[in-house]
Amino acid sequence: MHHYTINHCGIILLSAGSSTRLRKPKQLLHYHGEGLLYHMANVAVIARAKPLVVVLGANADLLTAEIDEAKASIAINENHKTGMASSIITGLKYLVEKNPLTDGVIIMMCDQPFVTAGLLNDLIFTQQQTDKPIVASSYGNTIGAPALFHKTIFNELLLLQGDKGARKIIQQHLNEVATVSFEKGNIDIDTQEDYENLLKGANKKE
Repeated sequence: MHHYTINHCGIILLSAGSSTRLRKPKQLLHYHGEGLLYHMANVAVIARAKPLVVVLGANADLLTAEIDEAKASIAINENHKTGMASSIITGLKYLVEKNPLTDGVIIMMCDQPFVTAGLLNDLIFTQQQTDKPIVASSYGNTIGAPALFHKTIFNELLLLQGDKGARKIIQQHLNEVATVSFEKGNIDIDTQEDYENLLKGANKKE
């Protein structure tokens, strides 16, 4: 029987998108007095997984200032306009190149403000308990990010294309996926209305 032990789990924070529907960088939207990207990077830094790689693309010059480079590395995705897959590939290649012992990765988005370090740690704990190669967050009737992948899945992540994110791979391996409940995981910020609802503390997507 295959054992999916993970000893060196890194984190990739995807933050390369150009926020086309919002018409301004959503990474800089303020929530609880902090920019969203700054907030998400801080959440990732205090989780058990190390190191953190932040993938930037659109507005990279502006967003670099939000990252404490003593705590996180920045990888620039020159192809961010092709979709999320290119950011996953950029981040994973960077992580493995700089840290060859990496045998697991958590992929998280910069626009899920309710992600906590506790949730990220739960992904790791659940992986240890279940010995599954994938642990994803479950919310509503979806399973998706943040999600943890064992290195046996890395090649599939590196073959993603276009707007296909890691959810495609989760769907292809449903019998090998453990899940962690993420109560407000369906709240993400794509439009001005999403952001206003977040600030009001209400969100239509629930």
